[in-house]
Amino acid sequence: RMHNIITAQRTCDTHFVDEALTMASSESDSRPTMSDIRLFPLTDFVGLLGGIYEHSYWVAETLFLSLAEADEEGTKKMGTIVELAAAMKQIVDNASHEKKIELLKAHPDLCEKVEALNDLTAESQVEQGRAGLQTLTDEERAHFLSLNSAYRTKFGFPFILAVRNATKYTVLASVEGRVGNSQEVEFVAALKQVHKIAWMRLLAAVRIKEPAGFLTCHVLDTANGAPAANMRILLHKLLDDGERVLVGEFFTNSDGRLPGGPALKGVDFQVGVYEWTFFAGDYFARIGTPTSGTPFLDVVPLRFGIDNPEDHYHVPLLVSPWSFSTYRGS
Repeated sequence: RMHNIITAQRTCDTHFVDEALTMASSESDSRPTMSDIRLFPLTDFVGLLGGIYEHSYWVAETLFLSLAEADEEGTKKMGTIVELAAAMKQIVDNASHEKKIELLKAHPDLCEKVEALNDLTAESQVEQGRAGLQTLTDEERAHFLSLNSAYRTKFGFPFILAVRNATKYTVLASVEGRVGNSQEVEFVAALKQVHKIAWMRLLAAVRIKEPAGFLTCHVLDTANGAPAANMRILLHKLLDDGERVLVGEFFTNSDGRLPGGPALKGVDFQVGVYEWTFFAGDYFARIGTPTSGTPFLDVVPLRFGIDNPEDHYHVPLLVSPWSFSTYRGS
């Protein structure tokens, strides 16, 4: 077995992950499902999952062996992407301190120019490009290099941040805040970022055939202490290129909820950034609630992210002519 593992690590088809990331945004999605992955031989298993943790094929190899042993014992359990992520995370968490340090050191410096990142994994190139790190100005880059140098000197590993959905301003603010941490605190913080990166990479590499998650909404009128009935709501999805795609138009029922159930469910429930648009001004005008000549709140946009396709996301609005709030409910 150990000979097979070493051979697989040396020969695994690393472009498999590249193709998986590309297929995530294509119309013809040929990424493997969890059912497919459970049938993979070692080489394909490591080829798909070996890059989930940066340059750390041992995580996928260890998982494959543990699943093979569970198969022999009749206790194999890994039916969802959440369970897959948890199993890989546990392997890392149970590794030695030295192994964890190696994993942290395997990550690249975030400030490097994308066009010079030939030695990075395909996943890292995608992530850093989305964060706009190739657009750092000379002044921003000099500031980051200074902070990064201080960070490396203090902690002994590169600054790590899950940048796929961040901006360069988020990156700069994060390193400014974390460089002052203690060694123990930052070690834990860096590993949390590594796990976060791994989760996003899994989402890009694995096709979820029938997502179990769904999106609901509830609007409450806090000025009148009642559900906001017959309020018009739009739901858009925001794409990576900035385009807004209309998902649906709704009018709340007498309970302030969406008629017909969830706004998104099944194959339509996808990870990404979304935006509710609540036409609060029209609603208050309809029921006769006094507002100012130029309404303080008229159209209320609410942008939020869906990160787990297996979860229920309840994104409500509590609104008056003068204030609004939201939260992630259940």
